[in-house]
Amino acid sequence: MLQYSNIHQTANFSVLSISFEKADVETRGKFAFFDENIKNFVTRIHDENLGDAFVVSTCNRTEIYTTSPNYLLIAEEYCKTIGVNLMDFLQFANILTKEEALTHLFRVAAGLESQIIGDFEIIGQIKKAYNRFKKERQNSNPFLERAINSAIQISKRIKNETGISNGAASVSYAAVHYILNSQKRIAEKNILLLGVGEIGQNTVENLVKHVYQPKIKIANRTQETAAKISEKYNIPHIDYADFDKELSGTDILIVATGARHPIVNKSHFPNGKETLVIDLSIPNNVDKNVMENENVTLIDVDELSKQIQETIQQREKEVPKAEGIIKDLTKDFLEWEKKRKLAPNIHHFKAVLKNMERNEMHNFYRKNKYINITDMELSDKMIQKITNRFAKYIIDNPLKAEEISKLMHEILVEQPNNEFNEKH
Repeated sequence: MLQYSNIHQTANFSVLSISFEKADVETRGKFAFFDENIKNFVTRIHDENLGDAFVVSTCNRTEIYTTSPNYLLIAEEYCKTIGVNLMDFLQFANILTKEEALTHLFRVAAGLESQIIGDFEIIGQIKKAYNRFKKERQNSNPFLERAINSAIQISKRIKNETGISNGAASVSYAAVHYILNSQKRIAEKNILLLGVGEIGQNTVENLVKHVYQPKIKIANRTQETAAKISEKYNIPHIDYADFDKELSGTDILIVATGARHPIVNKSHFPNGKETLVIDLSIPNNVDKNVMENENVTLIDVDELSKQIQETIQQREKEVPKAEGIIKDLTKDFLEWEKKRKLAPNIHHFKAVLKNMERNEMHNFYRKNKYINITDMELSDKMIQKITNRFAKYIIDNPLKAEEISKLMHEILVEQPNNEFNEKH
């Protein structure tokens, strides 16, 4: 009878995740996904008719979310796109399927799976990643659309209803936190920020917020972007071409760029000046050989995460509340999916009742030449009430849904048709 397309549903949902839990900074960098990879990856999976997938790639994780029944083929196309070996990828990948994958997405969005627990920057990165893939695909996947919206709702509720984000311990804040604790007379230090993407902007915002009139300048490959951020925060920017010259007078260098390979190395520090270098990039954009200069201190993302354990301990006490919210909204999601799966059955049942109503109203009008509006409203309410009862039963008893739907079709459609044919 009525069939439901199972292309997009929890049964086919999976995630392949490489994160800080199994891979260090250098390893994560090998599997990082860049914006210029999106078109090629989307083209590959759709040319092969593999379904839908999108990738979230941040400093702490690279994750492939997909509704493809064969996630290994998706992983293979991903590895071809970024130029890595599939077996190397699977060595570090954690694979979750079905409801576990859905729960993982929600936990990531909630900041529960972040290296710094309660980091809500991740939900913005998930939204941005999904929208870019959707734009390239030029349509949306109903399952993924609902899953992302649920993830956003979870993130908002947890942020508003728990204290899990208290103490602001994002990667960008961790950098500022380290500077505040390790540097004396911070207001006198010359700070240079290279790269004003999302993390770079967040770092600027935290510096301006926590340091009184910081002596900070920004540099970016795209001059127009640097000018916009400069105007927004009322701080000076320099031409990227002047980076080396400006670095000679810099006390603190923060690198938040998105290059594939290191763009800062020991040659940038020829004068032996004491310099703190903080690398917020994945993969690393500062070569570790800068530490061959004994006056250069290099701190990366993994090191920063160790600086805020006290905040983490306080946030961990809020985890049960957050998990309760995730549990509630996961239940709502699965209920929605059940209804969506059985929607054709429910719509068909209601359409049959509406058809019966039209026939009866027509017969009534032929005899009496009028129809009372109140009677029509009452009829609509009765149809909706009966439909709701039918819907609840098949949703609560999904294994009986097809059987019951077929039976109701026989009773309400086939039997009356047969009786009519026999009379005529």
